[in-house]
Amino acid sequence: MVMGPTHAMSGAAAGLAMAAVLPPTWGGPTSVSGAFVFAGVTAGAALLPDLDSPQATIARSFGPASQALAHVVERGSAAIHSATSTRRDDHRENGHRTATHTLAFAFLAGAGVAALVSAFGKPAVLGVLFLMLGLALRGLFPKWVKKNDWLMVTGIAAGLSVLAWVASASVSGPALGAAVTVGVIAHLVGDAGTKMGVPLLAPIVSINGKRWWDVAPPSMLRIKASGPADKILLGAFTVLSVALTYLVLLAPESLGANWA
Repeated sequence: MVMGPTHAMSGAAAGLAMAAVLPPTWGGPTSVSGAFVFAGVTAGAALLPDLDSPQATIARSFGPASQALAHVVERGSAAIHSATSTRRDDHRENGHRTATHTLAFAFLAGAGVAALVSAFGKPAVLGVLFLMLGLALRGLFPKWVKKNDWLMVTGIAAGLSVLAWVASASVSGPALGAAVTVGVIAHLVGDAGTKMGVPLLAPIVSINGKRWWDVAPPSMLRIKASGPADKILLGAFTVLSVALTYLVLLAPESLGANWA
């Protein structure tokens, strides 16, 4: 897989770009602070698919709670793969890189967030912000997180979620759901470029009799996790995020935004 920091930084860049182009009438942000909230949500959502692996670093983001959630997601993903795979599909020992690494999951996750916010309002918004910003901390600041225990990360994520809600209290369910979908898709695109690829169209589309066909570029273009290409991508997304941050703060009109 592409490493967590690369996923998170690609999500942050996608969130900043999305914040600039999503009209306020569609739930887009109306302020600079709101744009950064979007970036935080997409950065966290860009790590969400890896909750299908209890061994993944992000599974330790919230201590025992996230570890337990990762086990549930992994088993659920394995069950979905088992129930929908054909005789031509490869056997999987676990659920990693199956159900949560599909476009279906990306859109279902976004739709689920939108439905939760529409049904429960502020508590749901705070819950989504807490989870996504906690994951974003894990991805964007891995060295800092490694030096601090999960209680510190959880506490800061809780504080940030309240501040983020205050900064963008008018965020709509569909807009927050769209930010989650965009973040998950950023993850899928990153993993699709690795040696294993990802089953983007599973389990809906069958290709040559296989429902869990891994989509990936030609072998010569695939990258290795934590290898040179991964580090280059991290640098490129970091530069892009810094450039977008500059434009969001000082020249939003160049992005088509009209924030006060």
